[in-house]
Amino acid sequence: MNRPQRPARWRARLAEMNPTFGRIVLPDDAQLDQDEEYADVEFDGKLRRFRLHDYSDLYAIRGLYETLIYDRLECCSPSRVVGLLEEVLVDFGADPAALRVVDVGAGNGMAGDELDALGVERIIGVDIVPAAREAALRDRPGVYDEYLIADLANLCEADEKRLRSARLNCLVTVGALGFGDIPPAAFTKALDMVGAGGWLAFNIRDGYLHDQDSSGFAKLVQSLGQRRIIQLQALQRYRHRVSVASEPLYYVAMVARKLRDLPDEIMERWVEQPSGHEKET
Repeated sequence: MNRPQRPARWRARLAEMNPTFGRIVLPDDAQLDQDEEYADVEFDGKLRRFRLHDYSDLYAIRGLYETLIYDRLECCSPSRVVGLLEEVLVDFGADPAALRVVDVGAGNGMAGDELDALGVERIIGVDIVPAAREAALRDRPGVYDEYLIADLANLCEADEKRLRSARLNCLVTVGALGFGDIPPAAFTKALDMVGAGGWLAFNIRDGYLHDQDSSGFAKLVQSLGQRRIIQLQALQRYRHRVSVASEPLYYVAMVARKLRDLPDEIMERWVEQPSGHEKET
């Protein structure tokens, strides 16, 4: 397809943002867990500390998230996940222009930008953080047809009606699964809104797919496959980014086809539980 190279897209966006902060100082503590990482950012000669998972604070400062996560820490997940989706679509002879996508955990629009470049028909962003919507509309106007602030695990009737009326046939979520950001209940609810025959593209840290994983994602993905609800079409392990101590963080990107509607027992087990975890049977 004739479009700009993906790495150039976010760099061009960043140049337009004209960031006003100074140097970024990263700790060299290799013992920090991924959800404990932080960076010190200079403003008017003074350093201010930001935890990398405090999205509202990062999104509020134009260009900070892109500079920190994508430039300094070399994150590549939006392009890798959407690129893998594109490869599978080509294999199936499917037209990206027919995709009506829900971008779950849309953040400030990095994945939406990639989907927009792919030429999809419609993109609806969903995030639980109001600052994410503000940043996406500020920095990437026109990428999203709609952007909802909603909790998919506790979705209100009006938002569910809006999403179902969009006749979604693709679910994309990048860098948002695990670490308590999007629980299995929210992921399952989003998948339920995608029509049979639709597509699913997501990534998750490789550790969350092990049998000993306590988040529930390993069991959920295995259950969806074993029950022939989804069929995996592509899987790719890759370096998502480096840690603040320059250690590689590996994720797995997956693209699957939704074969049929989610049965009642799946919805009862994964969505209708307050914890968002699988009900004991």
